[in-house]
Amino acid sequence: MKVHTLDPRAPWVISTHDLGRRPGSMRTMKPVLPAPADVAVGLIGVPKDADVELDLRLEAVMEGVLVTGTALAPLTGECSRCLEPLTSDVEVDFQELFFYTAEDAGEDDQILDGELLDLEPTFRDAVVLALPLSPVCSDDCAGLCTECGVRLAEAGPDHRHETLDPRWASLRGLVSNNDEDDQEA
Repeated sequence: MKVHTLDPRAPWVISTHDLGRRPGSMRTMKPVLPAPADVAVGLIGVPKDADVELDLRLEAVMEGVLVTGTALAPLTGECSRCLEPLTSDVEVDFQELFFYTAEDAGEDDQILDGELLDLEPTFRDAVVLALPLSPVCSDDCAGLCTECGVRLAEAGPDHRHETLDPRWASLRGLVSNNDEDDQEA
């Protein structure tokens, strides 16, 4: 487990100075922070520097600072069926305990850097887990035609392609001529 020095001016770094180490002390905050880069999976993600609205509660407990919160972030991406651009929002809940010392923490636990904590990894983990692996522009999106690639929602219900088995291709001319002769008689 590695502890690195945090930059107190970084947007996702939060000071816990006013909590002290007094269990039971609490504070709430509602910052709007710029989204970090590369919060995405496949075809959808949070655009870099987009406004992320946070609703946080920081509580001092015996082992460290418990951060409980909700994040609301915009999403942009492509529909996995028709590849049209799409936008929406994602709202995630998260809770993370930031330990005062490495002795109390486990291997994957977060540790306070003095009085500072970095909320970005917690936010990133919560959002990436909430993102759809196959985003769609609508639940009934029909996707693209496998023959010509046209968007089926725009093509309409009558969009069809005639498929002919290549083994019967030489007989095609015979069938159409006979049908015309039968209709004239």
